[in-house]
Amino acid sequence: MIPLNKCNYSDKSIKNIIKTFENNHQTGDGPFTQKCMDFFFTKYNLKNTFFTTSGTHALEMMAMILKIKSGDEIIMPTYTFVSSANAFAKFGGKPIFIDSLHSNPNMDDNLIESKISSKTRAILIVHYGGWTCNIEKVVLLCKKYNLLLLEDAAQSINHYYNGQILGSFGDLSAMSFHGTKIAGCGEGGMLIVNNDLYRHDAEIIREKGTNLKDYYAGKVPYYEWITTGSSYLLSDINAAYLLPQLENIDLLIDNRKSLWMAYYQNIKDSADYKKCPLQDSSSNFYIFYLKFKDRNIMNYYRNILKENGISSAPHFTCLHKSPYYTKNYPDNFETFENAEKFELILRLPLYNSMEMDKVFQISNVINNICYCEEIHK
Repeated sequence: MIPLNKCNYSDKSIKNIIKTFENNHQTGDGPFTQKCMDFFFTKYNLKNTFFTTSGTHALEMMAMILKIKSGDEIIMPTYTFVSSANAFAKFGGKPIFIDSLHSNPNMDDNLIESKISSKTRAILIVHYGGWTCNIEKVVLLCKKYNLLLLEDAAQSINHYYNGQILGSFGDLSAMSFHGTKIAGCGEGGMLIVNNDLYRHDAEIIREKGTNLKDYYAGKVPYYEWITTGSSYLLSDINAAYLLPQLENIDLLIDNRKSLWMAYYQNIKDSADYKKCPLQDSSSNFYIFYLKFKDRNIMNYYRNILKENGISSAPHFTCLHKSPYYTKNYPDNFETFENAEKFELILRLPLYNSMEMDKVFQISNVINNICYCEEIHK
């Protein structure tokens, strides 16, 4: 099978892992973690980066830093990965969902203001697939209503909005280095603290709720249990694996762009007349998908692809339809017409080491499906 995704690999990553044995430092905040932090500061001017065990844990840290409690509301898209909502619901927060745009899965910024209430603490923007919403409008809303801006940039490494790197807009932002991401280390993530008011709290929560950082810095004679927290530090083994990918991020994305554009150029004519709209290229080329109008047709394509040795997959189910949400918030039932249409996305294989001939092979299968259906009408 041509896989949907393939984990990143490089000889340098393996050599770096061996060095963690030589350095005798494989736990968190080691030499390779520091090099990863230096990368984000040098390339993107992100000053306060905290590498975590996952993007999910970076989002959980947000909730803990903000002391989210029962009844606090966080506005976010319904079409997003479960961690965006679960991280806040875990501490009593209530997700307030927003429908998607007609053109892409990101939330419709025109619908946000009507959902703001006296209980709203923050607006969480999610950059689905590296595409962005109208960030400027959300920033203005946060200022108008004195709300925090949070950013889920899990899929958005090395992408910009009006010249500013994604992940730098939120008071707190999260990124993922899961094995499916453009730069991945199996499991990993990062919390970005753009509001200095939260830096010290982030240090304490990430270190099991202790002031260990202050102890290492010589600010206190011993470290103590200050508040609740957890062990959110990324192993230096993972950071060692991740570093070469960060150092080559521009090349990785250029390569993915070539693959993405080849898909687009080879599929667009067939896809258009079969009503499978294609997304535009204003992203970091994390994902390529077809969007169908009928689930049966989508499943038909998926089965034919599978018969031809090609993996494909839908993406998210809208969170407002999830068993957890409908059980715990039965009075908040809404339909989100645009978001539910994006449940008919079919993702095609796209990964860093993918060969161009695989794109042509997959495109030919899709075009043949379209052609055969057309002549048998």
